[in-house]
Amino acid sequence: MKVTSTGIRNGYWDDRFGKFSSDRAADGKPVRSVPFSITDAPENTVSFAVVLDDPDAIPVCGFTWIHWTICNLTDTEVPEDISRNNPDFIQGCTSEHSVASHETREEASCYGGMAPPDQDHEYDLTVYALDCKLDLQPGFYLNEMIHAMRGHVLDHARVSAMYRAK
Repeated sequence: MKVTSTGIRNGYWDDRFGKFSSDRAADGKPVRSVPFSITDAPENTVSFAVVLDDPDAIPVCGFTWIHWTICNLTDTEVPEDISRNNPDFIQGCTSEHSVASHETREEASCYGGMAPPDQDHEYDLTVYALDCKLDLQPGFYLNEMIHAMRGHVLDHARVSAMYRAK
């Protein structure tokens, strides 16, 4: 299985997917979600689960920052900005609902743009091919998705790129 994104150029996610985007929510948070494509998924794949996270956030906030979680994705082509545009999948809670931020679980159940505060960070988009759909509700936590995926992961793939701090 392979994951690619047209939102990456020269090893960096494009500015429009993070803090340098002019496309923002009312609270100023960048909201334009990244596009990606999945190829060569196992033949018996029923759905995909997705995590976009920032492990480089650990020295800053003490944990890997979660920017987007998705389950029950059935499309292999995910267009840019789908998070706000009637997605045909379930979105989980990001780290905007945590001790390090202020959003409610409902508010944080969407794409939350990349915004490294200290230096360029590497962001990982990991896609899991599953043999089922997951019994999760909007706003699920990442750990709930991980538990639900146990015994159902057929394959996984990752694409990683940096996002600039300045």
